[in-house]
Amino acid sequence: MLGELRDSSSIYVGLKQSRRALEENKVAKAYIAGDADAAITRAFVKDCELAGVEVIGVDTMAELGKAAGIDIGAAVVVILK
Repeated sequence: MLGELRDSSSIYVGLKQSRRALEENKVAKAYIAGDADAAITRAFVKDCELAGVEVIGVDTMAELGKAAGIDIGAAVVVILK
C-alpha cells in the first residue's frame, strides 16, 4: 500500500496542496493518516469520494510522512495522475 507512495515521483504532501490538486482533477489516490484531526481531514475525504478518488487510510501521520519521504508527519498525501 505505501510502496506505491514511496515509488511515486508525483506526490503532494499536506492538505492545502492536496486540496488544490483535487480541485484541478489531478489526484489519482489520496492517503489519509488515521491519527490526523478528523475536523481537518473529514471534508477532504468527502470531496475525494465525490470526485471518485480512492482514499487509503494509514495508521499514523509519522508513517505517512516517512512514506512520502519527509522527516515529519503528514495528515494527507496524494499521488497525482
